[in-house]
Amino acid sequence: MPSPTPALDLATDVTSLTAAVCDIESVSLDEESLADAVEAALGELTHLSVIRVGNTVVARTDLGRAERVVLAGHIDTVPLTADPGNLPTRRVASAGGEVLWGRGTVDMKGGVAVMLRVAREVTEPNRDVTFVFYEAEEIDSQYNGLLHVEEQQPELIADADFAVLLEPTDARVEGGCKGTLRAEVSTKGIASHSARPWKGHNAIHDAAGVLARLVAYEPVTRVVDELEFREALNAVLVSGGIATNVIPDRCVVTVNYRYAPSLSEEEAEAHVRQVFSGFEVDVVDNAAGARPGLQLPAAKAFVEALGLPVEAKQGWTDVARFSAMGVPAVNFGPGDPNLAHMDDEQCPVEQYVACEAALLRWLA
Repeated sequence: MPSPTPALDLATDVTSLTAAVCDIESVSLDEESLADAVEAALGELTHLSVIRVGNTVVARTDLGRAERVVLAGHIDTVPLTADPGNLPTRRVASAGGEVLWGRGTVDMKGGVAVMLRVAREVTEPNRDVTFVFYEAEEIDSQYNGLLHVEEQQPELIADADFAVLLEPTDARVEGGCKGTLRAEVSTKGIASHSARPWKGHNAIHDAAGVLARLVAYEPVTRVVDELEFREALNAVLVSGGIATNVIPDRCVVTVNYRYAPSLSEEEAEAHVRQVFSGFEVDVVDNAAGARPGLQLPAAKAFVEALGLPVEAKQGWTDVARFSAMGVPAVNFGPGDPNLAHMDDEQCPVEQYVACEAALLRWLA
């Protein structure tokens, strides 16, 4: 029989709790054990109602406050590495202070542990709080637990005035996020034997025109809700050819456009098609960004309570899902995002403590 999942002690310090959460392995689509542990721990807190949707656990206060906020974080991780193994976690002394080392310490079980500690410590928050511990963020969107809650029980999260996603931000506040579009820009040629190239037309050579437009492209920086979002348009894949003795009749340059949240999905697509006018363009993925909403009272109160500067989130995160529901959101969590998914993933323990203290100041 499989061994029982270790219990999570929410009364312990946030770093020890992070280690315990990390040590329950939960690679995407294998989160059941951790979801069980989270559900069991939250079920002991009488001030919360706990609902489970698949391997996503939602816990809510219901105090009739004038405002409701969401704290959200995913419980899955990318796969572990075998050599060197990055679980179990361990504390390591470093020049800058002690760090917690191991898979999930950055992305994003430190944020999950902070949420669990806040759920235990703040029994009568000044705002009603919805905690969302969701599955399958690290893989294809169709498996995303936040999406499943939105589709199956939207009333659990759609009534919020503001959301905080505890993705790693180096313990800084990052507002909104950029949109991301992926398109395939194709060139067509005529296949022939490579010994007689004059009989055909080389599609890979024609891709030089696509690349030339990318080299000449000058991305803009757009100011949205007082934050600067730096756009980017880059080639990320090039594919073409079927054999080493055949002139290729097709080449595809895959491009990725990271665009400011002031643009809609339709505007972003129109821009990419304009840049590559004259070429075949097939948009294969497009997810809009999220405005920070920093002018709204709930967002202002959060920023003021934390006393930290706010930067623009230059990547894409699930704050965009909240934005699509009309809920403004920011990113705030422990860990350097540059170390996410790395074999040496690690986070200064002081960031776990700082993030927990900041959220307690906001809600207590």
